[in-house]
Amino acid sequence: MGRGSKKGDAVSGWVALYKEPGMSSAQGSDAVRRIFNAAKAGHGGTLDPFSEGLLPVAMGEATKALGLVLEGDKHYRCHLRFGVETDTGDPTGKSVGESSLIPDQVALEALLPEFLGEQDQIPPIYSAIHVGGERAYKLAREGVALDLPPRRVVIREMTLESFNGTDAVIAVWCGKGTYMRALARDIGRRLGGFAHLTRLIRTATLGFSSQEALTLEQLRTLAQAGSLQEAIHPLDRVLDDIPALRLGVEAWRQVRHGQAVWLQTEGTESRGDMARLLTPEGRCGAVGTFKGPADEAGRRCCHPHRLFLSA
Repeated sequence: MGRGSKKGDAVSGWVALYKEPGMSSAQGSDAVRRIFNAAKAGHGGTLDPFSEGLLPVAMGEATKALGLVLEGDKHYRCHLRFGVETDTGDPTGKSVGESSLIPDQVALEALLPEFLGEQDQIPPIYSAIHVGGERAYKLAREGVALDLPPRRVVIREMTLESFNGTDAVIAVWCGKGTYMRALARDIGRRLGGFAHLTRLIRTATLGFSSQEALTLEQLRTLAQAGSLQEAIHPLDRVLDDIPALRLGVEAWRQVRHGQAVWLQTEGTESRGDMARLLTPEGRCGAVGTFKGPADEAGRRCCHPHRLFLSA
């Protein structure tokens, strides 16, 4: 999750950016920061430069939520080409295997269910994984031979959307840490040949969808019209799985000054002992952590964990 900090305005909230191919996630986040003239920005979940799609960008106080976000499920649309495997798993690499053996649609559809559930996946050598203190992709570019250990991942759903004889489009719903480039590689090998991604689109993550994502050009158009506020989502948009408790005036005054408060805990089980603490006006002012047992009235002591100054 990238972060940046420069002089600018106190803009807070999330922007659903549609990152276009050829741009790194850090470049996309920084471009959003400049458009909004925000003092600080960071992105929630890296996309490879060749890939495109949804890149949630946090600005200002919303960057404090980055450390609270669960690394949840992601949705992708994967464009595979059979017959060639590249060292990067995408069009930017060089061929490391070619075959005239191209699977038919029946074989491909029969294979996909075998990838569902928990499994070990060997990451691509061109990945951001640390190896001896260095990024794997850096070592790979230097010609270092890498043998990366498998990682446990989960794929919840795969749907073949189209197949034209050489290229397939597969929708994937997966858990954190799953590499789509490795998935394309493994599909090709399991079918007795080779494959790589020609296009990768992230369609959903952190509660956002690509349908609500805006390109940089669209954001610049809003800026020219003085309507950038329309593109900002509330800072707690990504924390919907943390139960919300609305505080009274006195309780909020205590929380705002870093003091613990006693609150009813009913409905706070979905994220363990955490709760979003709303101001009397209903804005997310903090995230608190409950500690200790409940008293006779069913209240527990809630300590402010992360305070959002913009509230």
